[in-house]
Amino acid sequence: MLSYQHAYHAGNLADLQKHALLAWMLDYLTAKPKPLTYLETHAGRGLYDLAGPESEKTGEARAGITRALSEDWLPEDHPLCQALDQIRAMHGPNAYPGSPLIARYFLRPEDNAHLAELHPTEHEALSQVGGFAHLHKQDGFAMAQAICPPTPRRGLLLIDPSYEVKDEYDAIPRQIAKLARKWNVGVIALWYPILTDLRHVPMLMALQQNHPEALLSEVRFPPARPGHGMVGSGMFVINPPYGLADEARRIKALYSGL
Repeated sequence: MLSYQHAYHAGNLADLQKHALLAWMLDYLTAKPKPLTYLETHAGRGLYDLAGPESEKTGEARAGITRALSEDWLPEDHPLCQALDQIRAMHGPNAYPGSPLIARYFLRPEDNAHLAELHPTEHEALSQVGGFAHLHKQDGFAMAQAICPPTPRRGLLLIDPSYEVKDEYDAIPRQIAKLARKWNVGVIALWYPILTDLRHVPMLMALQQNHPEALLSEVRFPPARPGHGMVGSGMFVINPPYGLADEARRIKALYSGL
């Protein structure tokens, strides 16, 4: 259950969708002079090396963020590009931020952050860059359920599991329903993979039944290698910020020619 290592996949086409939408939401939320809370249930290590052996082995970043930057998929002033520029200025040209460091770029001193990561190696790496947040070495859903509704009540929760265990697909709609009841004003964003076996479909149907007003955004892309099961990714956002639907359509259009 703790075997997943995102370093092999950091910066891939799924990350591009997830991080572009996350950065846009954080940029929007922090534009208002009101404090917020940011939470993550599955934070990962926070910082990745796209020249490292894991990334080089799969080549997924070359087909994702590296290609996107070289072909100007995103404008220079896009929130993700702004965050990436600062992080690479600090950590080198091959650095790629996970969602915690993207959040750190936008969060202000008055904001509050909680990051959960259960994997011991990933948690140790996160502790090196996550000093801006409260770190939790525990199950991320347990952390979120304990904290929600957070203080400040305004804010965003990112749920980005590894989906190593098939039971997660069954459990996620129940977890999110409980969180949404506790924190009815929170932006709750779930990322999920689109696999060839369509195992995400029952989960998505349950989520849409429970939260019919949520935003659903999916992108499709070629498998990273022959036989690889992931052919797309999705974001399901409860209480989406104003304008996110337009941004999601712009991001989706980037994938139309792949």
